[in-house]
Amino acid sequence: MYVGLKMIRDFVTVTPKTLVKDARKMLEESRLWMLLVVEDGALKGYVRNSDITAALPSILTSLDKHELHYLMSKLTVGKIIRKDIKTISPETEIEVAADLMHQMNLAGLAVVGANGRLLGYINRSVMLEVLVEEMGLREGGSRITFEVEDRPGVIYEVAGIIANMNLSIISTGTFFYDGRRLVVLRVDTEDASPIAAALQERGYKVVGPADFMHLWQ
Repeated sequence: MYVGLKMIRDFVTVTPKTLVKDARKMLEESRLWMLLVVEDGALKGYVRNSDITAALPSILTSLDKHELHYLMSKLTVGKIIRKDIKTISPETEIEVAADLMHQMNLAGLAVVGANGRLLGYINRSVMLEVLVEEMGLREGGSRITFEVEDRPGVIYEVAGIIANMNLSIISTGTFFYDGRRLVVLRVDTEDASPIAAALQERGYKVVGPADFMHLWQ
């Protein structure tokens, strides 16, 4: 999956000439923590709610009410814009974007084309949506988790077992915990117990919440 297929395309942006007071109103109405700054379609940077708040104290302490209103009517986003924005291309793999957001503790990433034109935006909500989709939760079926050795042919072998039972795999996922490799399958059936039994017969260790309960008590 690529970022360009999941990015948000419809979102609020401002220009360097947008008044700060208008930007603040946009942030409040849209419940965003930042706004991307765009000029002639090209991404120039961003402005955060905290940047707007930080721009006010120095003004408030030295100006009277009329002077404050006058300056606020002139102060533009271009005066407080941040340009240290991290961007990615639409062809970036979604997991690469997720890892970048995690490593840099970012709430989102701007998606730009080769010419610097802003194409979209991807955030943590999108990443959670992708996780739910990839794990096949909304497709129904049953979930089965088993522990395996890290060796070639595991998925092929298990897929064959399930296919021989005339069942379909909705999704697959691999997770690692404490040096153990856990494979999670969602299968198009309401009862996964026959699959669990077949896997156990082939030497696979099927696990569930009970196997980890001692860690949570």
